[in-house]
Amino acid sequence: MPHAPSSKRVLTVSELNSLVRSTLELDFSEVWLEGEISNLRAPGSGHLYFTLKDDSSQIRAVLFRPAAARLRFGLEDGLHVIARGKVTLYEPRGDCQIVLESLEPKGLGALQLAFEQLKTRLAAEGMFDADRKRPLPAFPATVGVVTSLSGAALHDILTVLRRRCPILSVVIFPVQVQGEGSARQIADAICVANTLSHVDVLIVGRGGGSLEDLWSFNDEAVVRGIAASCIPVVSAVGHETDVTLADLAADLRAPTPSAAAEAVAPVLSDLLGRMLEWRARSRDAIVRRCGEERQRLGVSVSRLDRLRLRIQEESQRIDLAVFAMSRAMQAALRQGWASTAELTQALLGRNPESQIRRRLAVLPQLVARLRSFMRHHLERQHRQVRSQIAQLHHLSPLAVLGRGYSVLMAGAERHVVRDASRVSVGEVILARLAKGRLQCAVERVWTETDRKSSDDTL
Repeated sequence: MPHAPSSKRVLTVSELNSLVRSTLELDFSEVWLEGEISNLRAPGSGHLYFTLKDDSSQIRAVLFRPAAARLRFGLEDGLHVIARGKVTLYEPRGDCQIVLESLEPKGLGALQLAFEQLKTRLAAEGMFDADRKRPLPAFPATVGVVTSLSGAALHDILTVLRRRCPILSVVIFPVQVQGEGSARQIADAICVANTLSHVDVLIVGRGGGSLEDLWSFNDEAVVRGIAASCIPVVSAVGHETDVTLADLAADLRAPTPSAAAEAVAPVLSDLLGRMLEWRARSRDAIVRRCGEERQRLGVSVSRLDRLRLRIQEESQRIDLAVFAMSRAMQAALRQGWASTAELTQALLGRNPESQIRRRLAVLPQLVARLRSFMRHHLERQHRQVRSQIAQLHHLSPLAVLGRGYSVLMAGAERHVVRDASRVSVGEVILARLAKGRLQCAVERVWTETDRKSSDDTL
């Protein structure tokens, strides 16, 4: 078995990987790399793992959670990026990889890419649909303004509101409009405004600026806050060329803060002029309507006069009819009383009391005759019953037994013995007499052929 020369150092795999890692991290401590993202994985740890590749080669890449949290856009497979990081070796597997510190999309800025990605996702949810837009109130009493106290936007809005409608109440919700935490402040202010029942319309805006300056109005929390607002929202962010996601979600997009104030506030002088015009038109309409109603009233009064005459005629006709009905009822009553008297006399002639007295006079005679008839009838029936009883007694088998005869019964069923041949010697038979019964044992049997000898014996 061959051995390594004693003058040579033999390394383990771990030692070799450690040396390679140290060399790579020393020589490639900061590398700028261009490539396409593939095999993107995002586990629950918050780290991002993927492969950077070009047409002929690839390398593993990892973006740890702190660096991933600083990204302004979302990673996806196929995205072409420019990355900065250091090359190292993952010793457990011996894989060469690059640990990234930052990523930028190639060709398109990170903020612009993040803007397009969020816009696509929110549009898919229907956040920018036209049917969600609500009309602004025509005559608001209170206007809410979400903007910075130090910006020119607030001054422009207040100037326009005072010029157009000085009687409007304004509620200012001061917020930061750019920088760290500004998006959260804007979203919270919109939420607070919705808790106030007297705010009729809400202006959310600021002056113009770069994409970075306006980025708070592209934040997802702000867009969702505007979409969820119960108060109609006017977005006034930047100049006419600046379009934010807040503009797309708002019920109305104004190109400037001044234009937003003009959109929500009616011109008071115009309102007064229109009110004066409406008052004059109302007065003319009232005068004209009063004249028409006066004419209609005259016509109605003449109709009432004719109706009054008609009512008087009908009242007289009703009186005559009542008088005629009264006379007819009196005549009918007189006729009824006469008929009642006649019927009373007829009923007295047919009074049942006298008939009852006559019937009661002959009742004792009828009772005596009934009793006599019943007595004779019962005696005749008694005689018939005694005669039938005598006949039945004469025909009764017991009467035959009284003359000296008996009935013989044999077997368990106690059947009557009519033939001596059906009884055997020694059999016990029962003899029923006129008075009492006898149990007999058969000692001898004579048949019909033995009848003569039996008669002699007897």
